[in-house]
Amino acid sequence: MNTSFDVIVVGARVAGASLAYELAKAGWKVLLLDKAQFPSDTLSTHNFLSNSLVMLREMGVLDRLLETNTPLYSRAVIQFDDTVIDGRFPEVDGERQGLCIRRKHLDILLQQHALAQNGVTLIDGFRVTDVIREGETVTGVKGVYRSGETASFQARLVVGADGRLSALRGLVNSPCLHSVPTDFASYVGYYEGYRQDGDIHVELYKIGDKMGIVFPTSDDRYVVGIMFPLNDAYWMDRFQSSPDTAMLEIAESGFAGSPLPGRLRKAQQSEKIKGLHGYNNDWFQGMGKGWALVGDALSFKDPVVGQGMPDALYGARTLTGILSRYRDWDDNWERMAADYQQQMEHTMMARFQMACQFTKNVPFTQEQHMVNRLIAASPEATRAFLGVYNRAVEPQELESILMGMLSGQ
Repeated sequence: MNTSFDVIVVGARVAGASLAYELAKAGWKVLLLDKAQFPSDTLSTHNFLSNSLVMLREMGVLDRLLETNTPLYSRAVIQFDDTVIDGRFPEVDGERQGLCIRRKHLDILLQQHALAQNGVTLIDGFRVTDVIREGETVTGVKGVYRSGETASFQARLVVGADGRLSALRGLVNSPCLHSVPTDFASYVGYYEGYRQDGDIHVELYKIGDKMGIVFPTSDDRYVVGIMFPLNDAYWMDRFQSSPDTAMLEIAESGFAGSPLPGRLRKAQQSEKIKGLHGYNNDWFQGMGKGWALVGDALSFKDPVVGQGMPDALYGARTLTGILSRYRDWDDNWERMAADYQQQMEHTMMARFQMACQFTKNVPFTQEQHMVNRLIAASPEATRAFLGVYNRAVEPQELESILMGMLSGQ
């Protein structure tokens, strides 16, 4: 097998497979590596809003994803304590709907789409253990197959697309530029027979010191996520000892007055509850000599804001554009790194800051309650509020609308 490529991408899920597709379309020879063997599932909110569907359509993979019969939705119902915001996401480039597709379908379809392009090779079941350097520049990787056999591969660029706990990021010593630890533990389950009022929609709850998210997903199921403070010893013990019953109990006690308890009570849990005890919202340096990062390896955000998937697609497209613009990479690493950092911050930083606010266990102030009620009472403000999530609207535009409403009172 050829051991030399233009780009090695470590991690072959959403960020890595999308990057391989974009690089192949630009004419590069790509090696995709992943320690997992596919198809396989992974803990994830796996949601695409309409801005992401635009990119998936442009990639030519959206129709394949829709063939999984994962339902589309355009409505969101958000409850902040006793205030309910109910509306539809605004259109982005002709797309109005979102798609929350299971990773066991999504990852393999994105991989197949990448492999259908000329110049993409996938090796799964291969764990990267080190990078190869020439002076200060990364020029390849070393690793081991599941059989125990070792191998090395060379490339002009090595990219870490291997998630929140990126091994490649550690091997290249990428510095962390921003880090805000979450105050919450998160537990996720899949349910059959979950019934909503009206058309299917996303549900988001922030009630007291607990949060919940619900998405319609593949296989006639809904994915339900519950978040509670890490320092809540009672719920931590309940979830660690009896996660199945704890999900129902916390819905009844923590989300009383919302539709969540009644809907969850009538549904049937279909898979094992999975949990994550804390994480950092972080942002790392995105590029250096011979290496780069995309997706959660670059920046992980609290899942409650639903930005991981679009950021992975956007990062793949942005990095490919920069590599195509600077054909002589060896003489331009610093310029490319600065360009990549600037473009990613321009698009992602506002939502990263949103995630850093959500991730802290801070109750709504009286002023925030007033703002939430203003949004709920105004179709224009509701549209702008939801538009911040799918990037149809920037936060400053929402602030301008709210200021206008306040000044008119």
